[in-house]
Amino acid sequence: FDDGPNPNYTPKVIQLLKDFDAKATFFCIGKHVEEHTNLLEEIVANGHSVGNHSYSHSTLIGFKSTEAWLVELKDTDQVIFKAIGTKPNLFRPPYGVTTPHLAKALKVTGHVVIGWNIRPFDKALKKPEMILNMILKSIKPGSVILLHDTHEHIGTVLEQLLQFLKKHKYQMVTINELMNDH
Repeated sequence: FDDGPNPNYTPKVIQLLKDFDAKATFFCIGKHVEEHTNLLEEIVANGHSVGNHSYSHSTLIGFKSTEAWLVELKDTDQVIFKAIGTKPNLFRPPYGVTTPHLAKALKVTGHVVIGWNIRPFDKALKKPEMILNMILKSIKPGSVILLHDTHEHIGTVLEQLLQFLKKHKYQMVTINELMNDH
């Protein structure tokens, strides 16, 4: 899940994951972590993992210098560490955009970059069934699904997805668990 934590939707996501005994990785924006530290604590307390998703998630983030990227990464690591006592080793670039400046910054910080192989455009599409169909037509073992815990449809989409995964004997795990299994 990207872009949280969000006080309106993250609690519902956490509860649904708990109801289905599923685990996930939350790529958090630093400024949101500062505002909602309690949600980050709840994410970790429920056995999910946390990754860095930049501090600002600015629409112009792809144009940042190496030095500016280092600030984005380190500031987010710091607020996450302050909240949960550990520094994330995972990073997902905002919008999935990578640049030479970001690559240089990541060499300094040592984060592991995590992408996805299923992008259902859940923030853009307005119909939960369309979002779910985009996921289900591509799902296979080892899939990394990009979802956001920041919009009104996430509860509906996630509940239906988790029902499908359970029915078809899939297990939803954190990125850390997935990487250790392969």
